[in-house]
Amino acid sequence: MKKIFVLGALAAAATQSAQAVDFKAGDWNLSLGGIVNAYYTQVSCSGDAVGGLALGGKALGCGGENGRTTIGNGLLPNGLVTSASSRQGDYDIKALIGIYSATATDSAIAQNNVVDVRQAYFTFGNAQMGTVKLGRDNGIFGANAIFGDMTLIGAGAPVQATQRGRVTLGHIGAGYSYVGYYGQIAYSSPKSSSGLSVDAALVSPVADTPIIAGPRYSTKSSPQVQAQLSYAADGFKGWLGVKTQKFTTTTPGTGDLTMSGMELGASYSNGPAALLANFQAGKALGILSDADQGDTKSKNYFVQGTYKAADKLKLGLSYGISKNDDNTAGTGGLKSNANLTLGAYYNITSAITLIGEVGQTRSKAFAGGEGKLNGASFGGIIFF
Repeated sequence: MKKIFVLGALAAAATQSAQAVDFKAGDWNLSLGGIVNAYYTQVSCSGDAVGGLALGGKALGCGGENGRTTIGNGLLPNGLVTSASSRQGDYDIKALIGIYSATATDSAIAQNNVVDVRQAYFTFGNAQMGTVKLGRDNGIFGANAIFGDMTLIGAGAPVQATQRGRVTLGHIGAGYSYVGYYGQIAYSSPKSSSGLSVDAALVSPVADTPIIAGPRYSTKSSPQVQAQLSYAADGFKGWLGVKTQKFTTTTPGTGDLTMSGMELGASYSNGPAALLANFQAGKALGILSDADQGDTKSKNYFVQGTYKAADKLKLGLSYGISKNDDNTAGTGGLKSNANLTLGAYYNITSAITLIGEVGQTRSKAFAGGEGKLNGASFGGIIFF
């Protein structure tokens, strides 16, 4: 068996490698692997009712209660991932399907979830031409932030409105916008001796999907566009990304909207220490999905430091904040969401990691109120 990167619902390139079942069938190399995780999460909420997508408020953060307990998924769901690869003629080809599900709901007898096929794509290419991808997969914009987030295999912000029936949020909406999963045609340039690479994608346009209000926009005929320029060398990686899409209004008296965003980030690792910083700014980037706050302009900041204190133990501290620039109608009065998480990650085997995290999520209103979510989570994840 060989080492592979198991793909999660939030990780087209997950940070945890695992043993998969590999076998040969004619010209094809087939692999089957997956993820299972569960976390005991305890949260308490205090402060003011902020409004909008206030992740630290009582309504979303604690599911409408002063405190809550859930044993469910962290930022990653459970997943079963199968892939097939082959060398045919001058091309390396691959196909992948990832099927995902959630652990916790409010019922012990009802159907726990609808199976979620986040990934279903194929690729072809070679060292000279690069790689073309067709199908459904995560977006390019925001990928380095979320896949580099230490809480990817933990919980991060343990928002109860999303953990039951889905997952926690990590730093989504409190440090970076969600990477999103789209139908797409994408291209990745071949590896260069200079360390530079380019990724670009034509993405199926999406409608806005606000959580606390009705939709206001539909899609136009032109696709969403995402692109990124990256540089990597000697433990350093830097990236510059953009994305844009036109939305058509469905609300009388409201004009059409063009989403636009830019991203700048870098990571560096040296021995046991690693750092990551990411910045996003734009219009209609949303909190949990594209344009879920309408035409609001916003900025996202995320910083993280980790240190491998022992052979099997990693410690980390991460902070993120998402700020709305203006009190537009789409914000619901929300000025910012911020999350601070302290985590410990212990590998008891090459496949199983036990994780403990404590943190605080704060949501502030333009009117001056503040809601606070204190949370702690303990559990584990297996990659197989």
